[in-house]
Amino acid sequence: MNHMDTEITAMPSLTTLESAPPAAHGAGQAKVDAREYRLFRALDTNNTGTVTPAELIASLEAVGLEKHDPRLTGMVAELDALPASEGLTFERFSESVRPNILLVERALQGNLVIPDFKEFCTALTQIFEETRENRDGKVADYIPQLARVEAEQFAVAVCTVDGQRFSLGDATVDFSVQSCCKPLNYCLALEEQGDEEVHRYVGREPSGLNFNELALNREGKPHNPMINSGAIMTSSLVKPALDNADRFDYVLDRWAAMTGGRPARFNNAIYQSERVTADRNFALGYYMKENKAFPENTDLLKTLDFYFQCCAVEASTEQMAGLASTLANGGVCPTSGERVLKTRSVQHCLSLMCSCGMYDYSGEFSFTVGLPAKSGVGGGIMISIPNVVGICVWSPRLDAHGNSARGIEFARRLVEAFNLHNFDALALESEKTDPRVSRIESVAERLGEMIWAASKGDVGAIHRLSVRGYDANDADYDGRTPLHLAAAEGQLDAVKYLLDSGAALNPQDRWGGTPLDDARRQGHAPVASMLEDLGADQGFAHISRSASPATCSNGTAFDLQEDRIVELIYAASEGNLDAVRRMVARGICLSGADYDLRTPLHLAAAEGHSDLVQYFIDHQVPLTPTDRWGNTPLDEARRHGHEDVVDRLEKESGRWSENNELVHFETKVNGKETTVEAVSHSA
Repeated sequence: MNHMDTEITAMPSLTTLESAPPAAHGAGQAKVDAREYRLFRALDTNNTGTVTPAELIASLEAVGLEKHDPRLTGMVAELDALPASEGLTFERFSESVRPNILLVERALQGNLVIPDFKEFCTALTQIFEETRENRDGKVADYIPQLARVEAEQFAVAVCTVDGQRFSLGDATVDFSVQSCCKPLNYCLALEEQGDEEVHRYVGREPSGLNFNELALNREGKPHNPMINSGAIMTSSLVKPALDNADRFDYVLDRWAAMTGGRPARFNNAIYQSERVTADRNFALGYYMKENKAFPENTDLLKTLDFYFQCCAVEASTEQMAGLASTLANGGVCPTSGERVLKTRSVQHCLSLMCSCGMYDYSGEFSFTVGLPAKSGVGGGIMISIPNVVGICVWSPRLDAHGNSARGIEFARRLVEAFNLHNFDALALESEKTDPRVSRIESVAERLGEMIWAASKGDVGAIHRLSVRGYDANDADYDGRTPLHLAAAEGQLDAVKYLLDSGAALNPQDRWGGTPLDDARRQGHAPVASMLEDLGADQGFAHISRSASPATCSNGTAFDLQEDRIVELIYAASEGNLDAVRRMVARGICLSGADYDLRTPLHLAAAEGHSDLVQYFIDHQVPLTPTDRWGNTPLDEARRHGHEDVVDRLEKESGRWSENNELVHFETKVNGKETTVEAVSHSA
């Protein structure tokens, strides 16, 4: 076993997430991998000691991993061989997931590139439906076969760099990729010839002209590989020694590799139609030949025929999203793990997609959307967001520039909703959503840092956070603001700074308490006096009795920054079981407490999330922790009138306290023996 992970000797059932599974109890010196067990615990919602195959597969699908993902083939085959309702013990679960352990771990912990994938997909669906109303543009008709495409078809598909997939509309319908083949052919030329050789024959600047303009740059080269003349040129550099049949087989093979084994197909009717309507492309070819732009010994007719074949490739929106994600992933296909292209080739390609990929709308697209993209007159727009996701939008109606009208609108709405524009990172604070960060994590980090800094009197940190756009009046799940905490901890300088920075004087928390209440209750006379002089109000008194410090179940005081407890408590306050399970998979202590000694159970009870309260009960968290004011979760449930929660807590309270005992167990952390205390429950 790898001792970089914690090994745990079999022991009685413990409240710590690193505890041994029930199946191992009494097994003597049997070793349990704590990292694996956290994953099992995350799925074992009712703490029964088993997880069904269906629950495991559903959890992976919920974060965007498809059951037929090639990376999960071995695990899925083993699970499919079991009855759907058969429960997996921890040992059987471990055997099943070990061939894919890192992927499964990242998925269950919410560590894939888009952690809140369901929320992301919900937002995409809304954008999709809003964009569907767009009836602008018309279907391309200069190629007869394209004119016959049903104009109202519309699809969106995404594939992240971690292989999370989602699609909408006609995403499995094949369409003619047309100019969307140009980035791949450019990359293949770079792979074979190298960038120096390729750019002896094709430029790297936007043309500012139509995509099929009869024009070369001042050096007598096509302006770039994303317009017709440049694409014809790069086609001449892809396997020129082979006959066209073998060249095209090679291209189709690379398409399959880029899309994760989903082969594209060739539409002969489109190809024939392309050839007979290709006067301008023939003119471009002969114009470049006249200007001696081609490499020596280039067979022009062979090159043009190969170019027409590549434009006649058909693929679905889902396949194109896979290809776009391979570019976004630096040339490695997310679902197969195969390196298809060198990173340097992809860098060059994405750069030119940014500046030249959208015909003579490229500059405007770069300004308003700010993402590498390539369009085609078949109605497709392929977007690659580096290190995040590949997206394809397909709708055949084209605008005056030859781009999909709906595709342009979808891309615009996408960057209005999400901070994905190339330069959104410059904004210190934005109303846009960052899909790369869990919403709960984002809120918890923003408020947790500000409140924590205020409670410690760190004026410098408060200033830096304010400059970054954090609002001193933002409140947490209990309505507690930075001023509440600064007053509660007697941080006079922090109170002054917050008020000078525009913090409200009399914010009220969940119980109607104001900062003045906190200062008085905690005996901080200088803070209370200053607040009184400014006209601060007294609110409603909290229930108050002697409170003891909240602790994790291993008896150690909770560390806010290390264990991200605020994020967990936010999830509990929303009743978000998926988010709680992600944090269980990370090993976060379910019974930790925040700056007010509030635990996740306090908030689940206060908000009446009875199912989540039961989850905490089943996972044996302490039921009677007291917060800063001496309130227990049961007090919270009673105060807010959540009778179901009251009944559950009254039924369970005291049962464990009568049977608890402190136990010790041996562990190995990084290869070193150590002893840990924990509470054993003999329920």
